[in-house]
Parts: sequence; C-alpha cells; structure tokens
Amino acid sequence: MGLLQGIYAVWLREVTVFFREKERVISAIVTPLLWIFAFGGGLGATVEISGVNYQTFIFPGVVSMAVLFGSIFYGLYIIWDRKLDFLKEVLVAPVPRSAVFLGKMLGGMSDVLLQVAALLIIGILLSMATPQAALLAVLASLLLSMCIVSLGLIIGSNMTSPDGFNLVMSFVMWPMFLFSGALFPISNLPAYLGFTVTINPMTYGVDLMRFALLGTTAFGPLVDIGVLIAFSAVFIFIGSKSFEKMRI
Repeated sequence: MGLLQGIYAVWLREVTVFFREKERVISAIVTPLLWIFAFGGGLGATVEISGVNYQTFIFPGVVSMAVLFGSIFYGLYIIWDRKLDFLKEVLVAPVPRSAVFLGKMLGGMSDVLLQVAALLIIGILLSMATPQAALLAVLASLLLSMCIVSLGLIIGSNMTSPDGFNLVMSFVMWPMFLFSGALFPISNLPAYLGFTVTINPMTYGVDLMRFALLGTTAFGPLVDIGVLIAFSAVFIFIGSKSFEKMRI
C-alpha cells in the first residue's frame, strides 16, 4: 500500500466513524450554541465591543472554540483505538507511520470542518455572518484545525489512559481558550500574560476568524496565517515522530 493510499484509508475510516456517532455530531454543535445564546445573548443586550453587540462579537470566538474542543479531543480516540487493538492493526500495516498520522490528522480536520459548517449556517440564519464571510471562516478553521488536531494527536500518542488525557486537557485546552481573546479583546488581558497570549496558537486562530467574520484584527491576517502554518509544521513534525516511536 502506497503513502497516499494509506493516508486515504485512515482518513476514510475516521470520517465514516464520525457520521456513525450521531451523538458526537449533535453535542459538538449544541455546546457552542449554548455559549452563543446563554452567554453571548445575556451580555449582548447591554454590552457592545468594537461597535457590535457582544453576541456577535463572540461568534468568531465560539466557532474557534468548536474547532479547539473538537480538534484537541480527537487525540482521545488514539487511546481508545489502542485499547480496541485497531491501532495495532494499522501500525503494523506496510505503510509509514507518518501516513497514519496524516490520515488521522486529515480525518480530524474533516470532522471539525463539518461541525464548523453547521455553526456557520446557523450564524448566517441569525444574521451574525454573511455567506462570503462564512467561506473565509471555513478557510480559517482549516488552518486552525490542522494545528490543534496535530497537537491533540501528539498528546494522545503519548498517553495510555483516557483519565490521564482528560487531566492533561484541563491544563492545555482551557488556558488556550481563555487566553486567546475568544470572549474579549486580548488588549483587556493584563500585561504579564502577554507572553502566554503570544505563544498560544488559538490567539491567532481567533484573530483570523474574527477578521473573516467581522473584518477586525489585532495582528493582521498574514501574520495569523503565517503563525498558524508555522505551528502546524512544528506539530506535524513532532506528531509524526511520536507515531514512529509509539509502542503498540
């Protein structure tokens, strides 16, 4: 089996599993909607940021949150695949382990983009996004999901238990989300958090998403794209090496 065939086979399996797990699809969409309506709607009646109501302001952040949660938890499936011996069958196949990693990464990205598309359609219906802006947001989601899915796979490939993975996620996922500017402008954060904000890939993903949907940006789209590509390249390299060293 060739490299591309191996990547395609793993990708197809991941997408097929995603569509079979309808509960996973529903929960991935419902949780961001709760943030939009309960949190954003509650403050949106009285708060405006950058000339828009708060509910509209956080919509790009909530879409980015869906990308983050869906992408990073994708690494958990590595642990379950290992427990079910599926991963063993894949890793002993006559394909490079980097192909397995890339297939998993593309499968995770496909799953996340389907969730994002559903949220963006809802955003268009609620007049929080235009079709043109939604298309740009999909492209932003593509870059962000490539970065975060790769990070999730790195963590999952180095963990042996779901409990351990969830513990690590508590120290990785929530700081990435809260210090990204998803819920408020990053200028509101204290200066001593500046380094944390700067090295957080979610910061640039949220900024790019906000540019796509609202036309506002803190760093500029070219900087956001460049940083996300750089993070993705590093994570893909580390992830491929982690899969090569992973014990069956």
